[in-house]
Amino acid sequence: MENFITRRAVKDDCPRILELIQELAVYERAPEEVTVTLEHFEESGFGKSPVWWAFVVELEGVIQAFALYYIRYSTWKGQRMYLEDLLVTEKMRCKGIGKLLFDALIKEAKERDLNGITWQVLEWNDAAINFYKKLNASFDAEWVNCSISVPA
Repeated sequence: MENFITRRAVKDDCPRILELIQELAVYERAPEEVTVTLEHFEESGFGKSPVWWAFVVELEGVIQAFALYYIRYSTWKGQRMYLEDLLVTEKMRCKGIGKLLFDALIKEAKERDLNGITWQVLEWNDAAINFYKKLNASFDAEWVNCSISVPA
């Protein structure tokens, strides 16, 4: 295995994480949906009241993957980690990086006394689904995603 370094993201990582978010959006066939600015992204993660946290994996000083999460509250389960995005760059897939990120997320969830991790995956993303199955993830086809946009 190569010399991957898994660590918590820092503010200086934000430009590279945003590049990877754009890569993820292209992969998910929705590049035009990424509208967050670098300033807003940095403030949301490293400002006075952070709402997200992340882990990154780097090789030779270049971030090759990230997992970004926040804490959500379930009235049925209590506080849970919500994994918003996980991306391993295309050239670095199948090298165990996703597992490194999930190990860091699980450790973090335990340290924060959270009782689980939830996330979404696109139904056509077979590679991700197969990876999550190896982690013994549960899949719930019963719920439908909903959202609304709030006008500025």
